[in-house]
Amino acid sequence: MLNAAEVETAMRRALALAARGPAIGPNPRVGCVILSAGGAVIGEGWHRGAGTVHAEVAALNSLPNPDAARGATAVVTLEPCNHTGRTGPCSDALIAAGITRVVYAVADPGDDSRGGASRLAGAGVVVEAGVLENEAEAFLHTWLTSVRLERPFVTLKWASTLDGRTAAADGTSRWITGTASRQRVHEQRAASDAIIVGTGTVLADDPALTARGDAGELLGHQPIPVVVGERPAPAGARLRAHPRGLIETSSRDLAAVLSGLFELGIRHAFVEGGPTLASAFVAAGLVDEYLIYLAPSLLGGDRLAIGDIGVGTIGEARRLRITSVEQLGDDLLITAAPPGPVTPLSHPTGPLERNA
Repeated sequence: MLNAAEVETAMRRALALAARGPAIGPNPRVGCVILSAGGAVIGEGWHRGAGTVHAEVAALNSLPNPDAARGATAVVTLEPCNHTGRTGPCSDALIAAGITRVVYAVADPGDDSRGGASRLAGAGVVVEAGVLENEAEAFLHTWLTSVRLERPFVTLKWASTLDGRTAAADGTSRWITGTASRQRVHEQRAASDAIIVGTGTVLADDPALTARGDAGELLGHQPIPVVVGERPAPAGARLRAHPRGLIETSSRDLAAVLSGLFELGIRHAFVEGGPTLASAFVAAGLVDEYLIYLAPSLLGGDRLAIGDIGVGTIGEARRLRITSVEQLGDDLLITAAPPGPVTPLSHPTGPLERNA
């Protein structure tokens, strides 16, 4: 039987393979390594995106011959799925190939996809869970959070001066931060499935909400723009020409909006609205990650980054855990997260309609 060191080495390789897959979309990044009875790597695979074979099947397909799987061990970063979607169940594929042992890091939390471990064990396969679980949890944090809560992982971003102002007294706000910070925001947009703003931002700023490179070119992936609020975007709004189309929610109910986005396959939402929308997300406990860009300047006045979030006394302050601080030119980027469990949805609703 393989020893613990051999299995952990294979799991680290599987995590490295998983990182080759796309970080956006409804599917998790998963890697798989197949070890022979003697501990040699005989197959590798990773999930390359929606509609492609899963990591376990990709690893099986890489074997020198089908019989090589018999008596082998599959080391996979996520519990093999047990459902039929665009592809068949990975648990069945492993059983049919003759794999006798499966080791995975993290259990699959999906209502439809989990249960692979039980299926494998019922077929006589030896199953071991939790190998390098912490590393895999960190790697899949965004996707796992989304699936466990049945809503997108929410990143809230704002840019302000050191005294927390997002605009001057006359309303001007371009540009509070420098070019390095603004380019990082475009990269973060491109790493998200959707970008959310409120109708107030659409009417006041007419944003394009595209992800662009240094020269203004469109980056390879564009987030779907989502407008929260009851008023429609103007007919001539730049958002109506967005390459991914436009989702108009016709609602201020954030729980309903997030539930609808989850049903559309959106797992990571980037909130870039104004103080009203930002405050609503914070007050509802629906923020999983904060990206706060601070410029070394002062404006004074009352145009704050966020408004009322339901805090009446210092003891009710929303405490955050700072995960990183980075200098970008003259600016600082502070990344923070809530210290405890985040808020699940209380009343899921049906899917939103998308305007192409």
